[in-house]
Amino acid sequence: MKKSHNVRNLRFEGSQLIMEIDSELRKYDINNISDRLSDASDMEKMTYEISPSGYGIHWPLIDEDISVDGLLGIVHQPEFERIIA
Repeated sequence: MKKSHNVRNLRFEGSQLIMEIDSELRKYDINNISDRLSDASDMEKMTYEISPSGYGIHWPLIDEDISVDGLLGIVHQPEFERIIA
């Protein structure tokens, strides 16, 4: 399976979600991305799973999922096939 992203060293400092995505340090204000994360306890925040493909992060104790592409601002467009009648 090809990895979408390499996500490592996820941690929180105050309201900042900090992690390395594809070897680049990224910081996000959790107040702007997830009410569930901003309201979560330290234990809930640090109980997470990174998908094997690197596509997303799941926090099972608060049932929150965040896509790495979404954090990076990558927008996927649906692919359409042109049908000629």
